Amino acid sequence: MKKFLLFVAGLAALFILLMNIGPMVLLGVSIWLLYIVFKQFLKSNSTAGKIGWVIAGLVIFGVALSNIYAVLGIVAAYVLYVIFTSWKSDEKELGTGQVLDADDPFKNFERQWAELHNH
Repeated sequence: MKKFLLFVAGLAALFILLMNIGPMVLLGVSIWLLYIVFKQFLKSNSTAGKIGWVIAGLVIFGVALSNIYAVLGIVAAYVLYVIFTSWKSDEKELGTGQVLDADDPFKNFERQWAELHNH
């Protein structure tokens, strides 16, 4: 039952992530552009240049603010990561395949070879 719930939650997180890929890209690009505008603002010596960079920064900030719901996509990616690691840790705790591997002579050739030589 736990695996089924993890699967359903992972599927929901995947759909949310896929729906927010576009806004996530636009948010990332707008944050990068805001960084560039800020650096150019600091380099500018003239008042007109600084005013131009502030106006450009405000326009880009508006684009970033309109894509703020892309944070849902980032949260969905994190939830997907947590579900994936939880799924993998459950498999390790349950020891799936480890009991079979201990008795399988093909998987444990070295152990079998050592047992043959010691007898």
